[in-house]
Amino acid sequence: MDVKTNITLENIDRLFWKFDTAINVAKYPPKVTFERYKGRAEIVEGNFSLLLKNLQEGDSGCYTAVVSGNKDTIIATYMLVVQERVEPPVLTVNSVCSINGTCNATVSCRGQNTSVTSICNNSTCSQVGGESRGAETSTVPLLSVYVAGGSIICNHSNQVSWAKDTKQIVELCPMTSVSPPAGMSVYMSKIILLSVGLAIMISAVITVHIRDRFHNG
Repeated sequence: MDVKTNITLENIDRLFWKFDTAINVAKYPPKVTFERYKGRAEIVEGNFSLLLKNLQEGDSGCYTAVVSGNKDTIIATYMLVVQERVEPPVLTVNSVCSINGTCNATVSCRGQNTSVTSICNNSTCSQVGGESRGAETSTVPLLSVYVAGGSIICNHSNQVSWAKDTKQIVELCPMTSVSPPAGMSVYMSKIILLSVGLAIMISAVITVHIRDRFHNG
């Protein structure tokens, strides 16, 4: 975090970097790093910038550079947001049903401490329950369920990473086999198929017999 103005420290002046206005991070001169940030923070001599290392989510917050002498003067302010990589979400199929020929799957997606429940078909998903989802501009990860490329996708993301779990729609809603006409039993269907097959075989035998007689005659 840089100090973008030229600063000259007088003999009585001390420069402090503070976290959330009350917690001292480091000071100069002399160069001192306070307990909470031992080994992880350093003031760069010359431009008085603050170097933070091994960042943790608990480091998120407001950082200010203050010159303290005859009076306190704020010379730099930063809002830092630290986020870890999101965990892979888990997409679970609760139920599958067909309404007016359209396959609808009720799915739940969970990522860390957030979950949503949605009803999806082959083109869209509608959320029907679950916890509130985060916003991409906040520190709360975003959990969303949608349809793309023939799959139901649960996407878990924040400002630095994303992960997803998918289910193919054709696996959830397989194509049904062609059913026989209404009122026709399976037994009758088999008899009809057998009869057609025999007719084709008999026709082939007759054709071969006539062709042989024609060549021999």
